[in-house]
Amino acid sequence: MSEAEPVSTVQLIEGLSIADFQHPMDKRASEARQLFAPVEWGIRQGFSAFIEDAVFLDNIATGVLVGPDQLPHLHSMLLESCRLLDLSTAPDLYIRQSPYPNAYTLAVQGRRPFVVCTTALLDLLTPKETQAVIAHELGHLKCEHSLAIALANLILSPLASVLPIGSGQLQSSLLQWQRAAELTCDRAALLVVQDVRAVQSVTMKLCGGAKTYAGQMDVDSFVRQAAVYDEVASGSRLGRIVRHNQERDATHPLPILRARELERFASSEQYRALLARGKPISVPSRASI
Repeated sequence: MSEAEPVSTVQLIEGLSIADFQHPMDKRASEARQLFAPVEWGIRQGFSAFIEDAVFLDNIATGVLVGPDQLPHLHSMLLESCRLLDLSTAPDLYIRQSPYPNAYTLAVQGRRPFVVCTTALLDLLTPKETQAVIAHELGHLKCEHSLAIALANLILSPLASVLPIGSGQLQSSLLQWQRAAELTCDRAALLVVQDVRAVQSVTMKLCGGAKTYAGQMDVDSFVRQAAVYDEVASGSRLGRIVRHNQERDATHPLPILRARELERFASSEQYRALLARGKPISVPSRASI
């Protein structure tokens, strides 16, 4: 940071572990995963041998690799986020041209970890919101969610073939886990930007944001939609059926419920205790609107 650059203060939680912020369902699935360590090792080797290099070549050939001399403000966000999440190795960060706002990672801490953000995402979000997205993807990397879900699929697929009656329930459980993993990573984003409205604003803008009305959207109003949804969805048999169908095959939580879930975590004793463990550090002050 230069002397003239405005700064703000966040809490650095040293020794931050995955268990410190995992969603309860994600945590239970992670504990079960320890029973299959040899299988997980095989999957990890498969990622390393057959996938990482191919994805790296695609990213390096068709994306812009962020670094100290290439989009340095994004590079600073990446390094700062890694420090706050206690990730010892920063992944490559690529920017790729796309009309769709999105970010993703392979979510395995292999030889070539990476995060990709699209140009449409950067155009849509403020600097603080962009950092929240980067931190969310780093949460997937820290938890190695792709590896865990690949392991679950490998285990559940044979069971589904011999237990056809229960295969739907097995798939439903896996999707619930994936949704819980997203909630875990929203918490990771909050632990980095330490501004619940900035993280919720990302969800809101991915639902219906546009540059043409930047600054006119209200996060509080968006979060209040969850109560209206609950009232209608639980008020009739039809509402309950619609809600079930909305959630049944979804890999991500419903956006308004996701925003409310983060609100609850931000108000929890668990979150306050984590911040109390931290020590204040100065970081660049990034615009949130």
